[in-house]
Amino acid sequence: MAKNFIANVKSVLSGDTLILTSTNNPTLERTFSLAYVSAPRLSKDGDEPFAFESREFLRNLAVGKPIKCNVLYTIPGSGREYGVASLQDGTELPDAAIKAGWLKVREDAGRKEDSEELLERLDKLRALETQAKNEGKGLHVGTGGIIEVQNDLGGPEFLNQWKGKTVDGIVERVITGDRLLVRLLLTEKKHWQVMTLIAGIRTPSTERVTQGQTQPAEEYGNEAKAFVETRLLQRAVKVKIVGASPQGQLVAAIIHPRGNIAEFLLQDGFARCNDFHSTFLGSDMAALRAAEKKAQSSRLRLHKHHVAKSSDTKDLEVTVTKIIGADTIIVRNKTGEEKRIGLSSIRGPRAGEPSEAPFRDEAKEFLRKKLIGKHVRVTVDGSKPATEGFEARDVATVTQNGKNVGLQLVQEGYATVIRHRKDDTDRAGNYDELLAAQETAKEEKKGIWSGKPPKVKQYVDMSESVQKAKIQLSTLSRQRKVPGIVDFCKSGSRFTVLIPREGAKLTLVLAGVRAPRSGRTPQEKGEPFGQEALDLANRRCNQRDCEIDVHDIDKVGGFIGDLYVNRESFAKILVEEGLASVHEYSAEKSGNAAELLAAQKRAKEARKGLWHDWDPSQDAQEEAEEAPIESAADASGTIDKKPTDYREIVVTNIDNAGKIKVQQVGASTVALTSLMNEFKKFHIDPKNSAGIKGDPKAGDYVAAKFTQDGEWYRARIRSNDRAAKVAEVVYVDYGNSEKQPWSKLRPLDQPQFSAQKLRPQAIDIQLSFVQLPTSPDYLADAVNFLYDATEGKELVGSFDFVDSKEGVSHITIFDPKNGTKDPNNSINRALILNGHAMVPRKLKAWERSKVFEPVLKSLREAESQAKAERLGMWEYGDVTED
Repeated sequence: MAKNFIANVKSVLSGDTLILTSTNNPTLERTFSLAYVSAPRLSKDGDEPFAFESREFLRNLAVGKPIKCNVLYTIPGSGREYGVASLQDGTELPDAAIKAGWLKVREDAGRKEDSEELLERLDKLRALETQAKNEGKGLHVGTGGIIEVQNDLGGPEFLNQWKGKTVDGIVERVITGDRLLVRLLLTEKKHWQVMTLIAGIRTPSTERVTQGQTQPAEEYGNEAKAFVETRLLQRAVKVKIVGASPQGQLVAAIIHPRGNIAEFLLQDGFARCNDFHSTFLGSDMAALRAAEKKAQSSRLRLHKHHVAKSSDTKDLEVTVTKIIGADTIIVRNKTGEEKRIGLSSIRGPRAGEPSEAPFRDEAKEFLRKKLIGKHVRVTVDGSKPATEGFEARDVATVTQNGKNVGLQLVQEGYATVIRHRKDDTDRAGNYDELLAAQETAKEEKKGIWSGKPPKVKQYVDMSESVQKAKIQLSTLSRQRKVPGIVDFCKSGSRFTVLIPREGAKLTLVLAGVRAPRSGRTPQEKGEPFGQEALDLANRRCNQRDCEIDVHDIDKVGGFIGDLYVNRESFAKILVEEGLASVHEYSAEKSGNAAELLAAQKRAKEARKGLWHDWDPSQDAQEEAEEAPIESAADASGTIDKKPTDYREIVVTNIDNAGKIKVQQVGASTVALTSLMNEFKKFHIDPKNSAGIKGDPKAGDYVAAKFTQDGEWYRARIRSNDRAAKVAEVVYVDYGNSEKQPWSKLRPLDQPQFSAQKLRPQAIDIQLSFVQLPTSPDYLADAVNFLYDATEGKELVGSFDFVDSKEGVSHITIFDPKNGTKDPNNSINRALILNGHAMVPRKLKAWERSKVFEPVLKSLREAESQAKAERLGMWEYGDVTED
């Protein structure tokens, strides 16, 4: 190169030495030192006094600028060039640095020089030095100038003090596009000069020599380094300290006046986002993801082969039908198609990990409570191909009521976040939020991060043997609506149910129905409609919270009873869909025959399922009871106008479960009185004393003599004990029941006394807006209260809703002496006011009608008063609190 040349200043080594690059080829570098002067030296072992300030003066003047250099001499051997220089603004070097007091003129300068011009220049430089000394500038201040430099972070105290803070720094060296040597100007007397990773990104590696072997640069590695050097090398920057790498290197955002260098590297395709830094950056990671996405869409450099994800995927509205594990669910769309979905970017507790395995059941239960049977929104993020042991499935972000389910699992410590490959785009859209949530869960020691296994809920299989079943039966049969969880559907009418509060697992067989068997394997053929019944059970019951009423056990330890899901009898649903038939003996014994037979009648008439080819003429079953009065509204709808259907009634029976039977006073009771008079005369006649022939069947109408008064009444057989030859009969005009030997029963085949002549007068009613307690003691108190309030009285019933489907009327009962239309004087309210009942927490559609709002308000006030006074079921506090 010529003696005089123009170059660009790349960096400054000290107050008297610069690194220059060619204006035509930035990769060509040369070292240029200012002649006849010396500056204090910067060293890893310790800087000389004022070395940093001297270097800073020259750095601030020259770095990144073009400079005109005049080489005065060259040192033989090393080739180091010495001379003078000038900047475009006219600043002369070393003159300006000497004048500012940051350089000294060497004592031996000019001893061997004969040039008058050079000697004059030296005299000028010495004069400038003398002036600086006299003014006490720079190096000539006399004391100080010592700055301690630490070359590592030290201990955790550094991050404890500085994490999250933004400090001043100078980039001393660029190692790679994402790795810098930065001098942190934390205090006036002490600096830290440490290796720093640019937060949030990773760039390709540069060429390097290791043990004499040259490792070639990765594609775009050298270009990424040059990109950073031209913008940051020896520039003053802001350093936002966010953390440290596992190797103890500082992780920080490097911000120059135009912005975060990481964003520029990303949007130009020189870097990829570094997921491991996401937790350091938090919400700041979003800007980096956006910059990377911009480069990907333009297919710049590292992303030149990028394949964009399909944008035609739509959010799906589906229902969760099964929880496979803490990270996998099965959903069903509106057409009934089921699909297996994995939650994006998270993994549930692994069986092979000792610290995670104990949480598998707890995590699955957490997800079950959140999702089973619920409507969710699914956003498909990608798909996972089938691998050994795993079938292919979509991965998706699942939200329920606007809340991200995967995020909730991570927040509670029930799932870990997957570390994706750099080119894996099948990830959650809120991936950075998941990583941040995982760090928070770790800090709060939640779930798998707690370090201690949870208490595992153990369930004893009470259906394992008949002996175990008998023990549990005595407990369960005394309770109503026992809460449980349907763990498995064995068939349409057979389930495995967990009872958490009892620590019991049992097989529940639906009372009163028989469902066809399904095949035990996909290859095995079951009975017709067996698979459909099982599918319905899985859709409506599997993994759902439920309630059960247990009546008896079968020969192999199965518990016979009723299953309620969302307060609805599943046996009735099964029958109504034509996927089960009513077993009258069992139905009568369990007390739900009327409901099931009504459901079966509807299924037959609709030709559903088992009854698809039903012929009414071949049906031997004759319905004896007339359909109840039609309601003004369907059970699933609301009522627009307040009912004004008031009828005189008498309560004829209240059983131990609180079920009420009433008679309507009027023409029917007159007809009943007339019939009973004839009935009494008929059975007094010895000619009519013949007993029934053969063995009676459940559902048969008979004449029975009531034990307490010795009178004959119309009755119907509910169940039979064939060994003892005893039948449980229900007196159809009054609703009470008792057991009678077969020998004391008489046939009811006389047309003048038949149910067709006069329908049974006892009708089922339920008190509107009232829920009786489940505790046997409090239930008994409620029944006694009702007896006292209704026995022997003619009352008025407001028929609020007549449910023709269920065969039950919902009424409000008034004592005429207290007024007939004021809800505040009803027996319903009195029952609640005295703490013998409560307002249902889950109201049916008709109960939520606007016309009933004043009634509900009054009843809730009564409930609150009973709670406050600790009456009845509230004597130990609020039983509804969880």
